[in-house]
Amino acid sequence: MQVISADDRQTVIAEYIRTKGVTRCPTACAVPTQGSVTEADRAALEEYRSERDRQRREKAAARARLFWSIDSAFG
Repeated sequence: MQVISADDRQTVIAEYIRTKGVTRCPTACAVPTQGSVTEADRAALEEYRSERDRQRREKAAARARLFWSIDSAFG
């Protein structure tokens, strides 16, 4: 078992967060919270989901157009 000092521990944790991009405590994300979400936040989340879905559909359509244009060039 490796024992490290408190300063070294903080350095290791900071490095992990910096390299992995962790922004929240993983334990806090593991279970539902007891907090309430405002209507404005719910609306913003729904807008984000809609925009993300629209972008995903656009990318899929662009890939399909590319595929079919290549397929028809060789067909």
